[in-house]
Amino acid sequence: MTKAILDSNNSVQKVAIIGASGYAGAELVGLLYKHSQAHICHLVVSENSSSEGKLFSELHGRFQGICDLPLEAFSAAWFDEYAAKLDVVFFATPHEFSADWAQAFVEAGVKVFDLSGGFRLKDAADYPKYYGFEHANIDALSSAKYGLAEWQHDEIANTNLVAVPGCYPTASLLCLKPLTSNNLVVENSLVVVNGISGVSGAGRNASLATNFNEVSLKAYNVLQHRHQPEISQEAAIDVIFSPHLAPYKRGLLATVTLQLKAGVTTAQVQQAFQQAYSDKPLVRLVASWPEIGNVAHTPFADVHWQFDEDKQVVVASCAIDNLLKGAASQAVQCFNISLGLASEYSLISTC
Repeated sequence: MTKAILDSNNSVQKVAIIGASGYAGAELVGLLYKHSQAHICHLVVSENSSSEGKLFSELHGRFQGICDLPLEAFSAAWFDEYAAKLDVVFFATPHEFSADWAQAFVEAGVKVFDLSGGFRLKDAADYPKYYGFEHANIDALSSAKYGLAEWQHDEIANTNLVAVPGCYPTASLLCLKPLTSNNLVVENSLVVVNGISGVSGAGRNASLATNFNEVSLKAYNVLQHRHQPEISQEAAIDVIFSPHLAPYKRGLLATVTLQLKAGVTTAQVQQAFQQAYSDKPLVRLVASWPEIGNVAHTPFADVHWQFDEDKQVVVASCAIDNLLKGAASQAVQCFNISLGLASEYSLISTC
């Protein structure tokens, strides 16, 4: 079962989650089940999925008695029958699927929040290199808006197709954008981003390379990771991105190193971060270097920075939960913004 609390304006959104069997999809179910403006109507898997027909709670036992909806298989016939009856669809799917189907949902009057990489890069020519397919939906690509919730409120509020950022870019950009948007960084300087993620970032399907018992701390896809152009695009600065895989389940840490312009002061750096996040409750400017243990299973991003005025070098670090702030909870932030709600609505409560 699922629940929705109808308000006086009857504004509850009819929602489908496509890719509900995966880790990010399951987190979306948990968040939207508690959301007063969302009613989960359909949980959908790929057409040939072995999970078709199973109850969602069979795959994710923590939802027994909470969400026992059956998993439906996506097909063109499913789309024809149900799409026009929906208000919102969340894609937690392979990149090619969202690239192929997002525009069809938009044309059916459905808002799309895409957690895949199908619309994150603006240049269609980048998709064969970084994602391995030709992007055939150029009109949708040009209309999609990037959904870094703390930075792109107006764009998110005024589009029907949101490209929810990747997990590495989310943490990296939360460090970078206060500095790049204030024009504090030396032009054409070397910007280094190091990221570390747990094994859940690779998805739910079994792989020897991401098997917990096989994983040691290691770098991978250095200088060619698909998130590098995404970070560079949204920070408006070229970065060198070095991702690492670590033997733990969930959580992500990104640390960036930048050369700032001569004369920039610690006070200016502090002002940049305070101005960016003082009114953003899901980004916490913390007093010491962030720890994954403090953000795992939460929608928060913890950010800390230090500046060496002699060298004009700043190092900033951000810790997030890769499945929440790096995926599902940020998608819900975008959903909230599209409804005119505070982005943190239903994600946190204060005592």
